[in-house]
Amino acid sequence: MNIIFWIILVAVMSEFLLGSLSVILNLRSLKTSPPVGLEDVFDADEYQRSQEYTRVQSRFGLLVGVFDLVILIIFWFGGGFNYIDQEVREFGFNGIITGILFVGVLLTVNTLIKIPFSLYGTFVIEERFGFNKTTYITYLIDTVKGTLVSAAILIPLLAGVLYFFEYTGSMAWLYVFTFLTLTTLFIQVIAPVWIMPIFNKFTPLDEGELRDAIVDYAGKVNFKFGNIYVIDGSKRSAHSNAFFAGFGKTKRIALFDTLIDQLTTSEIVSVIAHEVGHNKKRHIISGVMLGILQTGIFCFLLSLFIENKELFDAFFMEETSIYASLLFFGLLTTPINLIIGPVMAAISRKHEYEADHWAVETTDDRNKLIEGLKKLAEKNLSNLSPHPLFVILNYSHPPLLDRINTIKEIG
Repeated sequence: MNIIFWIILVAVMSEFLLGSLSVILNLRSLKTSPPVGLEDVFDADEYQRSQEYTRVQSRFGLLVGVFDLVILIIFWFGGGFNYIDQEVREFGFNGIITGILFVGVLLTVNTLIKIPFSLYGTFVIEERFGFNKTTYITYLIDTVKGTLVSAAILIPLLAGVLYFFEYTGSMAWLYVFTFLTLTTLFIQVIAPVWIMPIFNKFTPLDEGELRDAIVDYAGKVNFKFGNIYVIDGSKRSAHSNAFFAGFGKTKRIALFDTLIDQLTTSEIVSVIAHEVGHNKKRHIISGVMLGILQTGIFCFLLSLFIENKELFDAFFMEETSIYASLLFFGLLTTPINLIIGPVMAAISRKHEYEADHWAVETTDDRNKLIEGLKKLAEKNLSNLSPHPLFVILNYSHPPLLDRINTIKEIG
């Protein structure tokens, strides 16, 4: 057991303990009554229901976290990685195909293990609180579709990475970085047109008051887009959302049908204005650039640990390989992720405030945005009093009260 073994073990345990502590503190921060300023979000019964939803989800999350950690430790200490590696090597394929088999087996086992938790989360917890609208058939079809789409993307991606690291020498990390960056950008362009419609039906928004209001607003702020689509989210869940997807000619506005049912036209326009704010403030571009930077750093550091003997000894491996290096290095970077994760979440929350500011300035109606946010919190049974540590570790959006107070201060 070398220093790398202890670094990874301590990091994995620290991540688990920190995450669990934040959940426990979040549970303890639940209040018997809404925070001052949010008394009108829920009535008394619905507020208690939102608190119970947070409790149930949090306790279930803790259970899943403990299970995942136990399985990882047993598999790791029991030589599971080495066993699968030796089995796939028996086929006698080259490093690329062997690597695809190695990763494929691990992902398949992981997926199968997590199916019971996914089913319980969907058909017990979400069903209990009125969110689940999917059927077992739809769930099965979505799972099969997700598996096939993931395989269609991950297999060529993994093959490319393994090829470059195996055949392009000391600058392989640069080729891998370029390959991953171009592939990611390509997927973001085609996803709205080819990938997302595999799972949800995208229907152009009908002519009428809502479409006219969105088009008028977009024209007012000179925001160009391809079309406005309604997603049949209610087929699977009562949760609601709105987002932009794609770049250039594939850019589109997507509204969940649940959102249209829950908010008024002016409130939806405020939500759209918030999303436009992300675009106008170049949050999407900056997010892509940060992602590219992280990928470049990751690829370079990864190249330093390819087939590193100490790294493989830490996982009780008999033989080194490029493909296993990818997985083990991912675990080695856990300490870095403990820092990067909260930093990226903080940047995201800052961007949300800026997008809110844009929405208020361009619609000249802060009240509609506030009312829209309150309704979304109500319909999604949001926790109105999250613990600060939980927010730091998990929230990409600021808590509702913080957002509303900031919106009210906009001059």
